[in-house]
Amino acid sequence: MLRRDVLFGAGALALASRRALAREVDLPFGNGERPLVAYPGKRPLLQMTARPPQLETPFSVFDESAITPNDAFFVRYHLADIPTQIDPDAFRLDVKGHVDRPVSLSLTDLKGLFGPTEIVAVNQCSGNSRGFFEPRMAGGQLANGAMGCARWTGVPLKAVLDRVGVKAGAAEVAFEGLDGPVIPETPDFAKSLKLEHARDGQVMLAWAMNGEDLPWLNGYPLRLVVPGYYGTYWVKHLNAITVLDKPFEGFWMKTAYRIPDNACACTEPGKPAAATVPIGRLNVRSFLTNLTDEMQVKAGPVPLRGIAFDGGSGIKAVEVSVDDKSWAQGKLGQDLGPYAFRTWTLDVDLPAGAHAIRVRATSNDGGAQPMEPRWNQAGYMRNVVETTRVRAA
Repeated sequence: MLRRDVLFGAGALALASRRALAREVDLPFGNGERPLVAYPGKRPLLQMTARPPQLETPFSVFDESAITPNDAFFVRYHLADIPTQIDPDAFRLDVKGHVDRPVSLSLTDLKGLFGPTEIVAVNQCSGNSRGFFEPRMAGGQLANGAMGCARWTGVPLKAVLDRVGVKAGAAEVAFEGLDGPVIPETPDFAKSLKLEHARDGQVMLAWAMNGEDLPWLNGYPLRLVVPGYYGTYWVKHLNAITVLDKPFEGFWMKTAYRIPDNACACTEPGKPAAATVPIGRLNVRSFLTNLTDEMQVKAGPVPLRGIAFDGGSGIKAVEVSVDDKSWAQGKLGQDLGPYAFRTWTLDVDLPAGAHAIRVRATSNDGGAQPMEPRWNQAGYMRNVVETTRVRAA
């Protein structure tokens, strides 16, 4: 690949911020108007912010396939100083800290020293669906499109850690990327995993997504993939791994991305949690993808399609109700692995009139979706049974 082919360029960012299409999208909550904007390497996506780029996938994309196309995959940055030029030949990943043999690995080293592996996994922003919380809270007012499922190719983090030799007494592993803060007072973005999690064989250093190099805005040339965990841990443009002999004290672990320390990760609306812990695994969710709220459909047989996923136990069942009385079980589609979207289908009969279609999933570990929404101060982990209202005629 020629170096000029992978220069994203600050000019491209500025251009993209002005390339809003004439059409805007009204999301189904207050202040939900969003422009559709085409950034380099992306089809028109819903723009949350321009600096840094935060882009949401239009929900109709999830009806196309269990795999989210690279050009439609959502984009989330925390810091505005994102890399605009990366030379893949000069790029290095430094692995250091509480290890026997610190190393600086090139992309060629990573691809050649270890056999590549693949995993299909959902990446979902912790604040996905925050715009639907009531009462509202600060933060990006996202609809349901800050998620995606891809086939990731790379090397298990465990293989790299085994190569450098983790010393006795190691406790956590910290990760940093090439993006950074604009001003010194802003905490640099860094995350950590417990050592046993980092070495579980599932956590991956990925250089490819759906059979192609990572898109620039999704972490080119290397990112962390943490199957089953919220996207805050999936560090992009990954260039530094540090093994620590004590818990990591960085802002984005100690202060940010924390949830109430209870079984539902929830509190009474408006009340802070008594205690918090770092956010962790995805909870179970399901969606109807081929019908949208307020859609008109033809009375009679109506085919339904959708997706479901959880944090790694896999989907056991998806059920649908169209009358608030009974539930019918959908047919599950191809199993792409326990961390992937699982498609489902069901044919229902809708007589003339208004209908509220509700979808709920159960995971293999017994996880279920609540019928009533749960609230927490940060607007994380929404997984209420979703309702789509349609009219048949």
